[in-house]
Amino acid sequence: MASIDFPDDLIALARTSWAEIQAGTLTVATAQAVHEGVAAFAAEAGHPRLDVEMGLKRAVRHPVAEAA
Repeated sequence: MASIDFPDDLIALARTSWAEIQAGTLTVATAQAVHEGVAAFAAEAGHPRLDVEMGLKRAVRHPVAEAA
């Protein structure tokens, strides 16, 4: 899968969602906002929605450590 350059606002939204998931406080509004953001970005960028969703989760949940 090719690397996708996600917009900052989508990354921030996914980080909020991940924090809520970890805290057990995820709301329908947050989940829906992430879903809609992923779908809109996928359509705009011409990427499959599933690739965008999985890439975004990977970027937020398992970030690559910066090289020293």
